[in-house]
Amino acid sequence: MPGIDTLPIEETLEDSPQTRSLLGVFEEDTAAISSYFSQLFKAMQRIYDAQNELSAATHLTSKLLKDYEKQRFPLGGDDEVMSSTLQQFSKVIDELSSCHAVLSTQLADAMMFPITQFQERDLREIVILKEVFQIASHDHDAAIHRYSRLSKRKENEKVKNEVMEDVYTSRKKQHETIMHYFASLNMLQYKKKIALLEPLLGYMQAQISFFKLGSENLTQQWEEFLTNIGASVQNVRREMDSDAEATDQAIQDLKAASDPLYMPDPDPSKIPVNRNLTRKAGYLNTRNKTGLVSFTWERQYFFTQGGNLMSQSRGDVAGGLVMDIDNCSVMAVDCEDRRFCFQITAFDGKKAVILQAESRKDCEEWIATINNISKRIYLSENPEEIAARVNQSALEAVTPSPSFQQRHESFRPSTQGRPKTGRSGSQCSVGSESPALSSLSLDSLVAPDTPIQFDIISPVSEEHMSQAKGSAQGRTNPFGESGGSKSEESEDSILHQLFIVRFLGSMEVKATESADVIYETMRQILAARAIHNIFRMTESHLLVTCECLKLIDPQTQVTRLRFPLSSVALCASHQENKRLFGFVLKTAGGQVDGRPVTVCYVFESNNDGEKICDSVGLAKQIALHSERDRKATQKQRELDKAKEKQQEQLDKQKQIEKDLEEQSRLIAASSRPGQPAADGQFLVLSNSQSEDSDAGEEEQKKGESEA
Repeated sequence: MPGIDTLPIEETLEDSPQTRSLLGVFEEDTAAISSYFSQLFKAMQRIYDAQNELSAATHLTSKLLKDYEKQRFPLGGDDEVMSSTLQQFSKVIDELSSCHAVLSTQLADAMMFPITQFQERDLREIVILKEVFQIASHDHDAAIHRYSRLSKRKENEKVKNEVMEDVYTSRKKQHETIMHYFASLNMLQYKKKIALLEPLLGYMQAQISFFKLGSENLTQQWEEFLTNIGASVQNVRREMDSDAEATDQAIQDLKAASDPLYMPDPDPSKIPVNRNLTRKAGYLNTRNKTGLVSFTWERQYFFTQGGNLMSQSRGDVAGGLVMDIDNCSVMAVDCEDRRFCFQITAFDGKKAVILQAESRKDCEEWIATINNISKRIYLSENPEEIAARVNQSALEAVTPSPSFQQRHESFRPSTQGRPKTGRSGSQCSVGSESPALSSLSLDSLVAPDTPIQFDIISPVSEEHMSQAKGSAQGRTNPFGESGGSKSEESEDSILHQLFIVRFLGSMEVKATESADVIYETMRQILAARAIHNIFRMTESHLLVTCECLKLIDPQTQVTRLRFPLSSVALCASHQENKRLFGFVLKTAGGQVDGRPVTVCYVFESNNDGEKICDSVGLAKQIALHSERDRKATQKQRELDKAKEKQQEQLDKQKQIEKDLEEQSRLIAASSRPGQPAADGQFLVLSNSQSEDSDAGEEEQKKGESEA
């Protein structure tokens, strides 16, 4: 390669000072090359390590995106769109991870291997040769020094020969070493260029291959997907910006509206006292007795729920019952160390609570609210107001909470001013016992004076009841199924979904075309429960399959009720309380006024009622498609049987024709003249017989030709 300086190898034996000076220049250049390539190696090593880390991080990102659907976020719902989108992204990033892994392999082979080999082999070799050369040069100088000190007067041939042999050996070793050393230094001028260009060439080729691979595999396949996701991100960002603007505006409005409320004791003329509240919530200080004459005050959050006063401390999951405020008495009291205090005393006088409000307005509103709750509904004589408040109380009675039984036992309305009505087992007549409820019923949806079932009782007709009393076997349920002959559903049903439900009640209804009948039934059952003080509910497991709906006892796993899926005419959930749902069933127990008997069942569930209704709808669709497939299969079987029967008839007809043809051939053969008889003699036919036989043969040939 032109322009490269080299050390003169032919001058190594002379080892002149000029050669040593030139060698020093080359050694300095070697040290500079070693330092430079050490820094370059560190830089390329960082590139390689970063690429490996990027590949590993990309693979980890793809794995985390795949595991997104398995995560359970406290505030996150089941977003199927987001899960499917992240699954698509995981595929893209997984392919990118594969491309990065290929790039890492190419960098290791084409970039790191040449520069590592140059450092560990070529530079290392020069360092070793330099050390060997220095040792050989030192030995040669010592041998020359000993040779120069040979005595001229006292010559010793043995010593002289040894010294000369030593000079010969050291000089030969030095010459060979310095030649190899010079050759390595000369080759270094070429190798440094190769060692510099090869890693860079490998790096660029690996990057170009990486970009080509990504362009071929990703651009065409994922360009439309990324465009759609980008548009979705922009839409979400616009929604976020608009929501942020609306939130900022709401914050400004709330700040302006709440400015008078920042004062703990506002001016009553600016913020008047509201004495018509039926619900109240806020922080109060409650007085607790710690000794005979000592008290402590504790700040808690109080709220009213139904006819109860509840309290909840910060950090608690739910509130606890303080006292029943039905028929209680409340009044303002004077405390020596506190202002704005009031006392609530239970109706039996056994329990009293002293509370402190923040201001006079707050104190008066609490007193008015508790008075309104204590004397609600039953002091009014307006039927419409009674009906509205009964409905509200009924809705409050089934508000979801961790313990349904405790909730219903604690939400007892007051008995003062209430019409005295007794429970008649699990069945009551709304129209006859409560004028308020009769005013709420709609004759077009629910039959008047219809009894309400509050327990799970199968609506068996009198005829079926008599049959059940007469014989335990062959018991018929109102849905047209035999209790002894019908076995359990097949375990291989396509759909099996189990829900925890609580039975609220059932009643006979008229219409089945609209969901309004279910809403009206819910309203009447809830109102009846509130009026008749019925808070107990039967918990069951509702099993939805493609054949039926079953109510199963969770303790004994015994089927309480079984509804064929074909009898479910309607299913809907409550519009406001999504935990309430009901369905209308057409029973097979007979007809009333020319129409089938329909019963509406109302339940409360732990899940969303809409999901249960969707499951019932899905089961009906699956059953419908299965029935269609069964009918199509049965029809195909009938067609196949008809074809087989027709084919059998055709085969019989052909066999008959074949037999007739064989008989005709035998007759024709036997009637020919000159035919020898069985005993070897000839038969002689008369003229008339021959003519008749000829005519029969012609008719037979004509029939065969026509056939």
